[in-house]
Amino acid sequence: MTLFIDPPAWPAHGTLFSHLVSDGSLRELRLFARAAGVHDRAFDLDHYDVPAERYDALVAAGAVPVDGGDLARRLATSGLRVSGGERNRAKRAALLTRWDGLWADPSLARTAGEELVDRWREPHRVYHSTLHLAVALDALDSIAPGVQLSERAIWRACLALWFHDAVHDGVAQQDEERSAALVGELLGPLAGAEVTNQDVDEIARLVLVTADHAPAPDDVVGALVSDADLAVLGGTPAVYTRYTRQVRAEYCDVPDALFRSGRSQVLRTLLDGGPLFRTGPGAARWQPAADANLRAELATLAA
Repeated sequence: MTLFIDPPAWPAHGTLFSHLVSDGSLRELRLFARAAGVHDRAFDLDHYDVPAERYDALVAAGAVPVDGGDLARRLATSGLRVSGGERNRAKRAALLTRWDGLWADPSLARTAGEELVDRWREPHRVYHSTLHLAVALDALDSIAPGVQLSERAIWRACLALWFHDAVHDGVAQQDEERSAALVGELLGPLAGAEVTNQDVDEIARLVLVTADHAPAPDDVVGALVSDADLAVLGGTPAVYTRYTRQVRAEYCDVPDALFRSGRSQVLRTLLDGGPLFRTGPGAARWQPAADANLRAELATLAA
């Protein structure tokens, strides 16, 4: 694994910035950046933006200087690159536009939407980021037309995705429970306007479905939320591999042996728990690829 940095050439905040990238490991990129005193907030989905004043120190610490074109090519072949289209959908402004589209009067819920987006942009996140939120929302849009649900039910499912990882401190179950509690905190004050108390309760329940992705057989809206959240598992091999590297980077402080053991257990649980996708459209679109991806990753971890 090698780290690369291009010359400071990108103006922002009264200075020039360089890009710091890896040719294959987001975990090593994050560990290197932290060791060099670069804050997590400088991470932007697949690279770090570092000010000109840090360039010489990062080169001295081991980053290989290359020109901008070479760096772009290395990132493109690394398997870590986030495309321009993905990046645009994950931007704060784009997500807030999607949030506003959920409300007849967007001004009533704008404060809640801004808090949610800012939570998804927290600097410690690598996989559970605005990109994951955008991908999950896109996944829901792609399969919802094939599921027999009311517009209100689909609206609730969409809001559940907005909240489902809004709290993410890396503690299983507790994160989902705290995310569910956030539904009441942010949407409860809107009750009586565009939201009912029943909406709040149902959205919170749907958030909890993402804790184990095991909706009841008759819980169609829960299945829709679960499928959208898991859609990345059924991505192309390249998309799935990037996802695994994002997850590893998010838990970069966990030693390799411990991570491999824990991750392997997660994969076995997913493979042994029956179909991952519970809606017809979700199963048809993602189940075969997800089975192959999970088994391939498990074999890699074992090796």
